[in-house]
Amino acid sequence: LDEHLEDVPPGSQGLMLQPYWGPGLKMPEAKGSMIGFGDVHTRSHIYRAIIEGIGYALLEGVESIERKSGRKVNRVMVSGGGSQSDAICQITADLFDRPVVRSETYETSGLGAAINGFVGIGVYATHEEAAKQMVHWDSTFLPRPEAVRIYHELYTRVYKRIYPALQPLYREIQRITGYPDI
Repeated sequence: LDEHLEDVPPGSQGLMLQPYWGPGLKMPEAKGSMIGFGDVHTRSHIYRAIIEGIGYALLEGVESIERKSGRKVNRVMVSGGGSQSDAICQITADLFDRPVVRSETYETSGLGAAINGFVGIGVYATHEEAAKQMVHWDSTFLPRPEAVRIYHELYTRVYKRIYPALQPLYREIQRITGYPDI
């Protein structure tokens, strides 16, 4: 489906996903939800809305980190599964309104272990020195202003209001079905 992500415009033509697929600590009654579905939407729209919904949830996390630390996150460095997709990296840059820098190494847990090992045996004096020598960057994805504008409006005016609006219904679902058992 990645090849079809760019066929769908930012905001998935109004299709939005709230990615609560398991009970969380802060919102145990929350459920995943998709709103805005219409006859124009295809599975490519659904896939893009899923990617965007995950991005919105991650952006909430970044905002929390910034609030608690008092520091601004200026760029997003990515590795792993989703980072292999140029389209997902571009959506992330647009949604976060920050450059996204992709590592040459997709699976970086082994690289992190090697960095720790080399520092441990004295090849490098610090983790920073080891990372500068061992971590290499592949691509940088820059935010596109029009996509940033759309995502910012959807995030602030719609996404952040979905959970509070649906919370009473989530509680009713929990009361009626017993899921999740909280």
